[in-house]
Formats: sequence, C-alpha cells, structure tokens
Amino acid sequence: MKRIVRVAGGQGFWGDDLDAPRRQVEGGQIDYLMLDYLAEVTMSILQKQKERDPSLGYARDFVGAMESVLPAVVEKGVKVIANAGGVNPPAAASAVKAVAQKNNARGVRIGVVTGDDLLGRLDSLLADGHVLANMDTGQPLSTIRDRVLSANAYIGSQPIVEALARGANVVITGRSTDTALTMAPLRHEFGWTATSWDQLAAGIVAGHIIECGAQCSGGNCLYDWRSIPDLANVGYPIVEATKDGTFVVTKHANTGGRVSVPTVTEQLVYEMGDPHSYITPDVIADFTSIQLAPDGENRVRVSGIKGRPPTDKLKVSIAYRSGFKAVGTLVYAWPDALEKAQLADEVLRERLNRLGLKFDRVLTEFVGAGATHGKLAGDQSDAPEVQLRFGVRGQDRAAVERFTREIAPLVLNGPPSVTGFAGGRPKVEEIVAYWPALIDKSVVRTSVEVVE
Repeated sequence: MKRIVRVAGGQGFWGDDLDAPRRQVEGGQIDYLMLDYLAEVTMSILQKQKERDPSLGYARDFVGAMESVLPAVVEKGVKVIANAGGVNPPAAASAVKAVAQKNNARGVRIGVVTGDDLLGRLDSLLADGHVLANMDTGQPLSTIRDRVLSANAYIGSQPIVEALARGANVVITGRSTDTALTMAPLRHEFGWTATSWDQLAAGIVAGHIIECGAQCSGGNCLYDWRSIPDLANVGYPIVEATKDGTFVVTKHANTGGRVSVPTVTEQLVYEMGDPHSYITPDVIADFTSIQLAPDGENRVRVSGIKGRPPTDKLKVSIAYRSGFKAVGTLVYAWPDALEKAQLADEVLRERLNRLGLKFDRVLTEFVGAGATHGKLAGDQSDAPEVQLRFGVRGQDRAAVERFTREIAPLVLNGPPSVTGFAGGRPKVEEIVAYWPALIDKSVVRTSVEVVE
C-alpha cells in the first residue's frame, strides 16, 4: 500500500483542453489520471450518435487523450480512469485497444464497466412498478416515454474498484458519478471498506474538487481573478491522498493558475445542493465538516470530512425530445441602443403574431443592458451597444423554421444602427430536455470485463 496516492484530473467535460491529459502525466509524478467527460446533455448527444452508427456513442476525444498518455501508462505505470464510455463503453474500449496496437503499446489492460444504461430496460422497469417520477415535478415517466433518448443510472465506485483489483490499468465507464472516478482508486489503494464512511466521504470530496478540471486551480475563479498568473498555461489539479482520508490539492510546478483556499472553496460550492447531505451511491458526505488550510505554495490541505451511509436509491439521468428551438441575434449601436433593440423586439413579435405563429415560449434578452443581472444592473438606457437575442421554442418544427426567416428583414425594415447579422439565419435545433428520477439500487446491475 502506498503512503500517498496521487490522482490527477485531466478533463472536466467533453470539449476540455485536449492537451491537459498529456501535460498531467509528463509534468510530474502521478499514480492515476482521472478524465471526466460526461454531463447530462452529453448522454443524449452520444445516444443520438449511436443511433446513427452503432460503433459510436462514446467521447471520441478520449481516444486521442489515451494515445498521448500511452507511454506513461506503459512505462511509468500511470493508470487511467474515465467515464468516456458514454452510452457505449465497449466501443470506447475497442477504440483504445486499436490505438494501443497501432502504437505497439504492450501491457494495456482495459476494464470496461457497463450496466448503467437503462434505455433498453425502461418498459420492463415501468411494468414492474418503477415509476421513475420526475424529481422536480412528480410526473411519471410514462407521460413522455415515447420521446426518451437516453436513460442512465449514476453508478458508484464499486465496479471501478473491481476493475482495478482485476489488473486493469485503464478503466472505462459509462454514467458513473463524476466523484467516483477519483474515489475509486483511493478506495482500491487504501483498502477502504464499503462502510468506511469518513474515508469514502473524503474520496468523494476529493473527486468533487478536481472533477471540473482547472476550475479549482485558477480557472473560472472570481476571487482576486486579476492576479491569477498565466492562465494560458493553467495547471490542472492533483490530489495527494493518505489512508486516513486527509489529502492535499495541488498542481504541477511551473504551471499557471493558482491553488488556494479560495479557489478550492469556489469549486466546493459548485453544484453542491444541501451542504449537509451530498448524496452519492457510495456515501453521503457532509460538506460542512470540511476543513481547508494552506499547505505551502499552490497547496491546500483538506481534512475533517465526515460521511454516513447512502440511500437505497440511484439517480437516473433521462433525456427526451421536447420540441424545437431557434435563436437569432442583432446588435444595435449607440445612441439609444436599448430603445432601438426594444423596438426591434416589438416589431418582430408583431410580425410573428400576424403570421399566426404560435410557440410554447418566446424569450427576449437585451445583452449589454442588464440581461445577466436584471434590475440589479441599474439604469442601462445609455448602453453603448445592445445585442437583441430573440428565441422561440415549440413543438412545430415548421413554425420554428418560419421564425428564422424573420430576423434578417429587420436589417433594412427595422430600427437603425444595426449590425451583427452576417451569420445568416438562425439554426433550428431539437430540444433535448432533462428528466431526473430515482430508482432502487437493487435493479441496477453493473458488470466488469477486463480486455487486453
């Protein structure tokens, strides 16, 4: 058992810095590289890709990331854990295996975790009495069943731990919790049991801190943001953990950004919910017990974390088709920029009414004149420029398509001093809506396969 285990975060979402994984394995000593690719909307995107091509459905950026870190996996013994499998972990594993063979990288053992995908089981689950009610509205899933695109349970750390115990040095999951990607290797290395509540909670907090990549090491940080150095070379975070659950958050030397109590604190409150009960499949962590202290330059020590037993439910992320939308923009210049944008809004709404177009919602924003802060922005009537952002959503694609033809005419037959129209007509997009639900843990059956 290692005295200190180092887990580096190398991706915070699908689309994050492509070079970050390589920099993490080359910049200094680490034991594990954690790559988080999934958000709720990502699952639906991947499912639609899989519908078009059964060999897809995973985060393809992961394949390039793996190719860049193969020397570290093979030569240095760095292990990689990623939820890049999306809705097709076996396909992601096949792609990684092909890259390893192309690069003659021997010794790559891939653990494939499946079982989170419930899409093919939805009808039988509903028939067995699992209502999968919307956690926000209470509506049963049956009301939108015919429009469901994807349904994935958030699984915990246990199958990842199993894959590591079976010798995998690359573990690919589908919709695991983001935090499990960090907690699992710590649980594996330190032998934490399924009832080591405080240690498990510490692993969850560690995962929460680094799951969003550089957001905890200076990126997107509000506190003293002007003085954060060299964001162009921002260092991604690393957790240095010990068996008792205490850990340090840091980053590689000679990288930009900053790891400090304020940067870590800002990340801790991100998507936190009830600070007393951060619920995961493995443990409920009490964020009010967290103690942060400086531990040297770009080092923050985290300790004191308390945990308690989890619930008997798993959260299910369901995505479904919910109509269509289109958004168009025009920019109006001073003088009287806001007044011009407001008149354009009135004209456009009147034209849509005369055409008899009906939508579920019409939304107008005046960007540059309080769109973000509303009344808190104060008087914005003399803004130097205002962007009119006009959007519609509805079930009738033809109506939304017709709306897109009404933005451009305002350039010549609307208010003066207009620009920002060179992008052409707005694009009609299908709306993918989110349906959060709960399900009994007992009906979600994960499996692990290790392939070479």
